[in-house]
Amino acid sequence: MSGVAAALQEALGDRVVTDPEVLRMLATDKSGWWSEGGALALVEPHSLEEVQTAMRIAHEHGVPVVPRGTGTGLAGGATATPGSVVLGLARMNRILEISLEDELAVVEAGVINQHLSDALAPHGYIYSPDPASKAISTIGGNIATNAGGLLCAKYGVTREAVLGLTAVLADGSALKTGRRTVKGVTGFDLTALLTGSEGTLAVIVEATVRIRPIPSGQVETVSAFFSDVTSAAAACAAITAARLRPAVMELMDAESVAAVSEYLGRAPAHPGAAYVLVQTDGAGAATEAAEVLAVIEEAGGGGVEVSHDAASGEALLAFRRSFHPALEARGEVLVEDVCVPRSALPAMFAAIERISREHRIAIPTVSHAGDGNLHPNFVLPPGAVGVPDEVWAAADALFEACVQLGGTLTGEHGVGLLKKRWIEGELGSEGLALQRRIKAAFDPLGRLNPGKVY
Repeated sequence: MSGVAAALQEALGDRVVTDPEVLRMLATDKSGWWSEGGALALVEPHSLEEVQTAMRIAHEHGVPVVPRGTGTGLAGGATATPGSVVLGLARMNRILEISLEDELAVVEAGVINQHLSDALAPHGYIYSPDPASKAISTIGGNIATNAGGLLCAKYGVTREAVLGLTAVLADGSALKTGRRTVKGVTGFDLTALLTGSEGTLAVIVEATVRIRPIPSGQVETVSAFFSDVTSAAAACAAITAARLRPAVMELMDAESVAAVSEYLGRAPAHPGAAYVLVQTDGAGAATEAAEVLAVIEEAGGGGVEVSHDAASGEALLAFRRSFHPALEARGEVLVEDVCVPRSALPAMFAAIERISREHRIAIPTVSHAGDGNLHPNFVLPPGAVGVPDEVWAAADALFEACVQLGGTLTGEHGVGLLKKRWIEGELGSEGLALQRRIKAAFDPLGRLNPGKVY
């Protein structure tokens, strides 16, 4: 046993795991990426004080620390690096406070996203950040990556829901950021800075988050098929241009529809067609849905289905939520995550189709079309280790096209390990150098999640 593992066990007892098989699995996450080497130990703290103890011991031994939730990340950002201690926060899963008067909740980092909404539902409230992994991902992990999801276009990404944080720095000292108030501009916004920092600046232990009343009125859902994906993307852009703001607007290309249909054991309703799903909520849901339907029909949508209640609407959404499991059933999935201005959505889908043809690689793609976020996917053979050169070449072309359209290489998954090679191309050398200096201010010895992002 290493010296740091022994010291951790002496201080924290059974909170420390050194089972080789457990440690081996920490080298990967939902991205399918496997890091080289392995962790020295896994620490599963139950309190802020135990996190601080673990961080101080790692600091004293000069050992890097990798924060981790439930391992649902899609960019390799929480994978163990060689010789590291993994700090697993999944057992810190208490909802500490729900304040309906102030419309906020205080939660530990390991609380599952969906569990908070389940606790809020009897009070008529919801936690609105809605990543597709909300049933299994933690709020701490969502904050670390500034996770998005299906409801972002109307309700914002995770950053818009985070009011304050309790975090632990690399040397074990605690840091509190933010506030409980609606307004607050005292000092730099460290809460926003830590949100999306992917564990490279501090370990997020606790969060004060904004909660929202469940929208009144019925939920309306409109779905339609289009002969090609660029027409479907143009219809989504037209919905936005019509000043409509649905809660959900999702787009699946024909390859994605076929994969999910196969996974669910269904015959494709419209073989070879792209699929658009739009959901409206709130008091004006019916009126907005009617306007959405008019835009879709004018844009050439067919096979239209309209749902007038939440249950049947959720059944339609379940088809979209099955996308990632459907691809996993085919092989190892490399999930990309680009975002372009909403008006550029048709051009980005056209670019993906072109890149797919030129590189002779299928790239099934879904999109949170309401905010221009696309998820092009590469499916590798089952059991594949590493990414083939031809896939990296196609990804290079994909990211270049995205940036040329005014987009960004990640809208919600983060940079992690998988997107490091492209970060300077978007930020520029000066921007990247400044970000590295900010990291050094928080983590001068570079021991927090080393090798990720920067």
